[in-house]
Amino acid sequence: MALPELHRFTLPNGLRVVLAPDTSAPVVGVSVHYDVGFRSEPEGRTGFAHLFEHLMFQGSESLEKLAHFRHVQSSGGTFNGSTHPDYTDYYEVLPSAALERALFLEADRMRAPKITQENLNNQIDVVKEEIRLNVLNRPYGGFPWILLPPVLFKTFPNAHNGYGDFTDLENATVEDCAAFFDTYYAPGNAVLTVAGDFTVEGATALVEKHFGDVPARTVPERPSFAEDAPKGEIRSEHTDPHAPFPAVAIGYRVPNPVTELDAYLAYLVLAGVLTDGDGSRLQQRLVHRDAIVTDINAGCGLFGPLEARDPDSFTITAIHAPDVPVERVIAALDEELQLIAEQPPTAEELAKVTARWASTMHREHDRLTNRTLGLGSAELLFGRAELIHELPERIAAVTVDEVAAAAKALRPDSRAILIVNPAGGTE
Repeated sequence: MALPELHRFTLPNGLRVVLAPDTSAPVVGVSVHYDVGFRSEPEGRTGFAHLFEHLMFQGSESLEKLAHFRHVQSSGGTFNGSTHPDYTDYYEVLPSAALERALFLEADRMRAPKITQENLNNQIDVVKEEIRLNVLNRPYGGFPWILLPPVLFKTFPNAHNGYGDFTDLENATVEDCAAFFDTYYAPGNAVLTVAGDFTVEGATALVEKHFGDVPARTVPERPSFAEDAPKGEIRSEHTDPHAPFPAVAIGYRVPNPVTELDAYLAYLVLAGVLTDGDGSRLQQRLVHRDAIVTDINAGCGLFGPLEARDPDSFTITAIHAPDVPVERVIAALDEELQLIAEQPPTAEELAKVTARWASTMHREHDRLTNRTLGLGSAELLFGRAELIHELPERIAAVTVDEVAAAAKALRPDSRAILIVNPAGGTE
């Protein structure tokens, strides 16, 4: 797939626009990324950013409830939205003839979503049911993305439960929602991305037609969520009533992905060396040789790599048998990290990992949905939508010494450990 040429412009109301034409298929993707996520919600309103994402689908200035769904699906399209630590996104993928419809829908709710007490009450119930289904009634439901942050971090923005506490959700008011919209859903706090089959001139005219008259509002200054890495090893335990086996998650801090991207990417490659594929270090040691874990994973970010600004994390998670002490699992992980720090991976080992990453990224961005969302999030977080096409080459440039240095930096005296015990007993 040829890399799309990117075109940028900014509307007078502050909306940043990225156009990525690609005429290889008669489809088009539209996404809007707002610079607000879990870390932006106020204390006492955990889960508010995610709740508000739901409200944005409940009608708007010109459309009744469910009209957004009907207009997209009747065009043969798909749509969704999602909330992340530092942004919230919304998208549609439709036949290219329906581009104007998608732009109208996004502009209409950017202008004025329908925030009513009825819609709020309904969506609070929907979010609560989602939490019951995905977290409270599922084995390892909050592991590790809800349970590890309060161990690894100290400040409310970084440590709190982004899915939300039931009491906080129930206390949300229409006035809270209106204030949240006015603060964070301004055009100047968003990036609009259009990718796929269109002409730049035609798309530009449609964007100006539908978004140009969305009123400009003051854009909030983005706060720094920076905080120091843990001083020492911090531990916490959690009892999971549905978990069949005990589990452990170890969290470390990583370099700032915005200002130290190449250093961050070394940790991404390290994660591949540790757990990517059957021949990886931890799979071979802990699953096949020692047979002390049933599942092992490592990676950057609790939502995936490059999904958040600083501070971000490197996490190793393992599920192990009840008769295996958690200290044995942790000791084996530490030994493998020390081994990589002292004896860097071979060039061949590294090449396998980077080739796998490149293949995965090319495959993901060949899908228009992923490409549209990737361009938008890269533009919002890093100021460079082109980054999604540069990543395979930059990952391939990571050296064995950089991977060894990353392993050395994952120190036992600066980390968080979360131990999950099944309800039937602790170790």
